[in-house]
Amino acid sequence: MFDSERRRWLLGGAAVVPALLGPFAARAANAKLQRIGYLSSTSLSLERHLVDAFGKRLRELGHIEGETIAIESRWAEGRDDRLPAFAAELVRLQPDVIVTVGTPASIAAKKATDAIPIVFASSGDPVSAGLVASFTRPGANVTGFTFAGPELEGKRLQLLQQAVPGLSRVAVLWNSANPSVVGFYQATQTAAAALGLVLQPVVEVQRVEDLKPAFSTVTGAQSNAMIVLADRFLLAHRAEIVNFEATSRLTGIYPYREYVEAGGLMSYNANDIDQFDRTAVYVDKILKGAKPADLPVQNPTKFDLVVNLKTAKALGVTLPPSILAFADTVIE
Repeated sequence: MFDSERRRWLLGGAAVVPALLGPFAARAANAKLQRIGYLSSTSLSLERHLVDAFGKRLRELGHIEGETIAIESRWAEGRDDRLPAFAAELVRLQPDVIVTVGTPASIAAKKATDAIPIVFASSGDPVSAGLVASFTRPGANVTGFTFAGPELEGKRLQLLQQAVPGLSRVAVLWNSANPSVVGFYQATQTAAAALGLVLQPVVEVQRVEDLKPAFSTVTGAQSNAMIVLADRFLLAHRAEIVNFEATSRLTGIYPYREYVEAGGLMSYNANDIDQFDRTAVYVDKILKGAKPADLPVQNPTKFDLVVNLKTAKALGVTLPPSILAFADTVIE
């Protein structure tokens, strides 16, 4: 198995304990421990701040790692093909609830169990992905939080228009294998038409091997702006994508702030810390007896615009005052 995935992050501190000690080993010391599975498409290094926020909120609600709860994590490290096996591993451990991050991870968990409660901390359109029956009545054993509001794709394109005077054509990078992203692409098409923009080229990336050909296609089209649609597989490979933006001198906008922290120009997205804080509240409710079917799916309530002025300078882009005034975080 993969050493990096076969570890358990202790949310109460900074220690990482090898799973060699045995899943939920603390059960031997305290039979009352409740168990939480955690399944993500990315990595602990990427999500550490989110895991910390999740753990902090759990502690505030009275759930202490090693004392009242035990947590077992699996990280796909940007390889979504690993998710079904990891989901099956977690189900065999019979946790009281499974937390998932990203639509592919949520789908893998749902396929692995129809009995264990599942809370997705981050999903696109859970209805079209088949995760829930509806937002108000999720049904079955799955509920959680989306990271997409109906205005997000249009807002990102508006920000690109403001950053690039005379913009007419925008390249699109997206993962068509993620069911939720199909809806994001459709929303992007609608927003582009309303803004008088042409989406060209539109490049699909479903595997790591697709990245280089995708970059070549965008370069050949001589686009001067690019939008990357929300998907945690692509997020796991943000370094390659941001480096392409830099070397191609593309004005890019992204769906996660981690792209901008890695050197991308701008991101506009739901506030991840708030999402994981609210996820902990749902986990608390389920550990106390609530059923996922009775907990409605919730849309994001807080959004962040992050801009990188160092990148803007390197690209020769002058961000207008309207963007800088709207930004929640400015990296200089």
